[in-house]
Amino acid sequence: MAYKIAIGGDHAGFAYKGMLTKVLEADGHELKDFGPYTGESSDYPDFVHPLSKAVANQEFDYGILVCGSGNGVAITANKYPEIRAALCWKPELAQLARGHNNANVLCIPSRFVSEEEAVEMMRVFLSTDFEGGRHQTRVNKITNC
Repeated sequence: MAYKIAIGGDHAGFAYKGMLTKVLEADGHELKDFGPYTGESSDYPDFVHPLSKAVANQEFDYGILVCGSGNGVAITANKYPEIRAALCWKPELAQLARGHNNANVLCIPSRFVSEEEAVEMMRVFLSTDFEGGRHQTRVNKITNC
């Protein structure tokens, strides 16, 4: 199934973002690149906020964020109540993030995973359905604070 995907990150994730973009396009997905557009030092919130707003407003099915550790982009994206950004470093975590948490943004730590692992995580994330049921009850409680 083809999705509308928002992709972004920071300078440390720039190369991986480019590589993942090519894979996503080859897989038939529609993309919007929220930046950065060079490998020069950049501030990830400048790219994560617009991407998160667009995913939260359902302009995109999913978001993918890539930075050095994945932490900064995940923290920023999760400021939005409609966003469930998951920092993953193994395909099994990407599967659980979708299946159990209905995550809508995948955060990839480019300094800690190989390109092959990043591609596999992304494909697992996009091909895993939310299981619902008892997990839906838990997801509902995330924004009810």
